[in-house]
Amino acid sequence: MSSDAFKADVAAQAPSLRRYALALTRDRDLADDLVQDTLARAFSREHLWRGGSLRAWLFTILTNLDRNRRRALAARPGTDEFDERRFGTPAGDALARRAIERGVAALPAEQREVLLLVALEGLSYREVAQVQDVPIGTVMSRLSRARAALRVALEGGPRPQLRRVK
Repeated sequence: MSSDAFKADVAAQAPSLRRYALALTRDRDLADDLVQDTLARAFSREHLWRGGSLRAWLFTILTNLDRNRRRALAARPGTDEFDERRFGTPAGDALARRAIERGVAALPAEQREVLLLVALEGLSYREVAQVQDVPIGTVMSRLSRARAALRVALEGGPRPQLRRVK
């Protein structure tokens, strides 16, 4: 693949990357920064791409950048106040959309990432496994747990109880 074709293919993934970044961060400015950093990293590291799924490679970069961002935020003391204007205006059924957003946001990071990559971006289990650097079985179990937890959250039922494992 020529460099121009590579750049065109990477740029074509920008809308999907932005949608995924927005779902991860729930902040338009952060999502735009994350996508910009992802594209810049992809262009600067074109020589490291060895073929295969370009889409999975780009989502891997974005996921890792987001994880690094969250780690850096966790290390800093929080001083930001909640600003509701930073989040997009819900369209359609606002209550249902907010319930879904809250349910997705309440998921553990690994489950949320898998759910968004499969349900929102349509990546295959194999691509998600590549993005998260885990076996496909782990992707399937994380997705199953995410769907179950989201279902419980949307139905308003009790949260699943943790079992004690010896």
